[in-house]
Amino acid sequence: MNHKNVLLIKLISAILISFFAFRLFILHSSEFSPIFASVTGKFEARFLPPEIIVPENEDLIPQDIEVEKCDLFAGKWIPDSVGPIYTNKSCGSLIDGHQNCITNGRPDLDFLYWKWKPHDCLLPRFDPRRFLQLMRHKSWAFIGDSISRNHVESLLCMLSTIEEPVEVYHDMEYKSKRWHFPLHNLTVSNIWSPFLVQAAIFEDSNGVSTASVQLHLDRLDETWTSLMPSFDYAIISTGKWFLKSAIYHENAKLVGCHNCQEKPHIEELGFDYAYNASLHNVMDFLAAEDNSKGTVFFRTSTPDHFQNGEWHSGGTCKQTEPVSDEEIEIKDVHKILKDIEIDQFKRAVREKTNQDGGNLKLLDFTRMLLTRPDGHPGEYRQFRPFDKDKNAKVQNDCLHWCLPGPFDYLNDVILETIVNG
Repeated sequence: MNHKNVLLIKLISAILISFFAFRLFILHSSEFSPIFASVTGKFEARFLPPEIIVPENEDLIPQDIEVEKCDLFAGKWIPDSVGPIYTNKSCGSLIDGHQNCITNGRPDLDFLYWKWKPHDCLLPRFDPRRFLQLMRHKSWAFIGDSISRNHVESLLCMLSTIEEPVEVYHDMEYKSKRWHFPLHNLTVSNIWSPFLVQAAIFEDSNGVSTASVQLHLDRLDETWTSLMPSFDYAIISTGKWFLKSAIYHENAKLVGCHNCQEKPHIEELGFDYAYNASLHNVMDFLAAEDNSKGTVFFRTSTPDHFQNGEWHSGGTCKQTEPVSDEEIEIKDVHKILKDIEIDQFKRAVREKTNQDGGNLKLLDFTRMLLTRPDGHPGEYRQFRPFDKDKNAKVQNDCLHWCLPGPFDYLNDVILETIVNG
């Protein structure tokens, strides 16, 4: 056989092999393709995972990967180029005017570009779509003072990037409100109860008192206790209101006061006495399994950053960036409040519940927020306060938090706590 014939035979063999291989591929393809088309056509919406839309970032953790357990409350603020997921304009209707710092004219925006980073693990960004999916047919409550209102507005703004909430209730003073997310059947309530115990308060909308508060330390405020069984999740907090002048009652008897200068004959017990007694009763109620059906978070009180005075004495806060733990000390009054909160929480968990504390959990955000003196409205509590007079003297707010701002990152921690314990 000559060389040309050998080449011809090899060529014919190669063609035949290619032909049969192609036939075999077509045969198997025809067997599977109709089934694949049928499945995707008929069951696509049922079986395909929902689309998750979040800001692109380097620390997004896939939902099917277990996140390392760590102390989410111990960490530091690091620069973040992404920034908030909502703006003062996109959520302007939900933000209290005093906390809408950018609309009010705050000129610096660098405070928006920091994120919370725990020391020992990654913290996924708050995913509003995932939160709404997890909370379908659930109810949430934020119970406490104006900081609780600050918090609920932060959460609503983040969720509004996926679905707009509908306000379905408010009380006569617009201090307690309720919203509904109809597409997910999620209800979010804000319940005004600044002391958590029964209180008669005599002050105007600017916080100016005409008489001392009358506090019943052993009687919880039924405004919130009566509703607790209906909530799947509740975040409860108090704190700074106990620094106000007040007269204390226990067992229907007057027992003392704090800073009650108009009645010098009453024994001065100090705000710490009232805070300890009130939280003792609050924690006992929260730790009792029969009083709530869901998960209850107690949030520690948030520090203010007034310098050179306080709310009514010219205090200011002009910082424009976070500080480190080493650069700031907690004020004595905040330390007293925090110590009482931790002591009463631990006591209630130890005495009233099982080893893990049942459904009562602690959100210790004090140190996290202590290092954000730049996050307050400051002099931009009012709308464009210096438009008419650059030297105008204005009320500074170094207690509440700008929205958007550092307070939004509390929701990152809360969602991670819910998902991974």
